[in-house]
Amino acid sequence: MRVKTNKNIFIVLFVCLTGFLSADKLSAMNPVRIDTSRAHLVIPRPALESLPTPLVKSPTDPIDTLDTVNEFIKVILYADNTWQYYKTPEYQQVTGVFDEYWSDTATNPYGIQQSELPESWSIWLVDELDQYHCPFIGDIHPRGKFGPRRGRRHQGVDLPLKTGDPIYATFTGKVRMSKYIGGFGNLIVIRHENGIETFYGHLSKRYVEAGDWVNAGDVIGLGGSSGRSTGPHLHFETRYKGFAFDPQWIIDFKTGELRQRLFLLKKKFFNIYSNYEQDFEDEIKNEEEDKAEDAEKAAMKYYTIRSGDSLSKIARNHGTTIKELCRLNGISQNTTLKIGKKIRVR
Repeated sequence: MRVKTNKNIFIVLFVCLTGFLSADKLSAMNPVRIDTSRAHLVIPRPALESLPTPLVKSPTDPIDTLDTVNEFIKVILYADNTWQYYKTPEYQQVTGVFDEYWSDTATNPYGIQQSELPESWSIWLVDELDQYHCPFIGDIHPRGKFGPRRGRRHQGVDLPLKTGDPIYATFTGKVRMSKYIGGFGNLIVIRHENGIETFYGHLSKRYVEAGDWVNAGDVIGLGGSSGRSTGPHLHFETRYKGFAFDPQWIIDFKTGELRQRLFLLKKKFFNIYSNYEQDFEDEIKNEEEDKAEDAEKAAMKYYTIRSGDSLSKIARNHGTTIKELCRLNGISQNTTLKIGKKIRVR
């Protein structure tokens, strides 16, 4: 968003800030359990649209910082008349997500069983106050997709690059691990406020250490070929509670776009055979079936049986047939109607 650099900027920003910086908005990053059909009704349409990388791109230096109604939310002004919101680390780290199951040595410190997780839940990847940056834009290597490979689990995607290419933090968060480890080589793991962790492997250089706070778009290291690698590439993973899922569910690496702000994560995505490219059409089909089912439920109508009612009378009063009433309710024409019970008439 571009604004003029005059006194009106303060009026514009004040209106923007007071317009949506409510407690509900500031808690929007917390996981919300909601099905896809319901999400289309209650979530603003922009939350379900793709986002460019980076969300705010300014080649100029910041020239000023403004306070807001929340002491931990700032507005950064740039020399090219652009601005963006900034949540301080102090605010983001109060969620507790950076305290539980924390380890700077274990790739999976959780030890949680999949049975402990719900079948699906929604996660805000970014909200109005957060930024996003693709870790590296490029085509995924044909043999570097999420899935089984040579008898092992390949839990991320491989993006070919040149040694020394910059690697960016995908979202804002705290570095949980930064070290050389086995097949990963130089590995950086960042945990984000929404609970998702991003993995960056085979780096030639690491610019951050465990415990560092990084912002989306910060250069955290350089691409390389360290560890078990046949050539320079970035091994990138997305995990939740220690379980990996195909990063393509949230990022289009060819364009660098974030597919949407709100991500419906399903437990079945943790299956090593659940690949975005293979399952996307099935997801669309399931979503359409969910919408049809919701529409059918919304069209249902019930009638409370009263004294003197009969199937023929109820059918006549509601413009239907006895046969249809029997089909909708799983009864026969000889079923005794009980006063006070509900019967579906549509």
